[in-house]
Amino acid sequence: MDIEIRKAELTDIDLLMKWRIRVLHEVFSIPDNQSMEDLEQANRLYYKSMLKTGGHIACFAYVKEKIVGCGGICLYQEMPSPDNISGQCAYLMNIYTCPQFRGYSVGKTVVQWLVNQAVQRNITKIYLETSKAGRKLYEKTGFIDMRDMMKL
Repeated sequence: MDIEIRKAELTDIDLLMKWRIRVLHEVFSIPDNQSMEDLEQANRLYYKSMLKTGGHIACFAYVKEKIVGCGGICLYQEMPSPDNISGQCAYLMNIYTCPQFRGYSVGKTVVQWLVNQAVQRNITKIYLETSKAGRKLYEKTGFIDMRDMMKL
């Protein structure tokens, strides 16, 4: 299967929002009839700001001119440390493949493209959160579990 990755631009904001809402519905099991107006507004503002400044890179996966998946990576700065002297980090997110295209390396292609975007910017510390279903994909692309992490 020939998968083409295309970087999303600010002019793609409506398309980005359509896919972001689709991902949120699936990942968070949000019922279709639940209002997401506030969340959609917050995400739209995020995209408008971060795509403009380069703090977020989003992409779509195409097969024969049809979008079959998407993904994004947030680029940010943390305090420098021995394992990350530059302090530059990335957070991989919003990786999604349409159900009928799962198992054809769409997600893997999206992840590799986004990781490459970070690496081109000399970012080597890349985080992500995963679902049980996505774990194998990330392990196959080189991600490992982080110990000693907590969340409040």
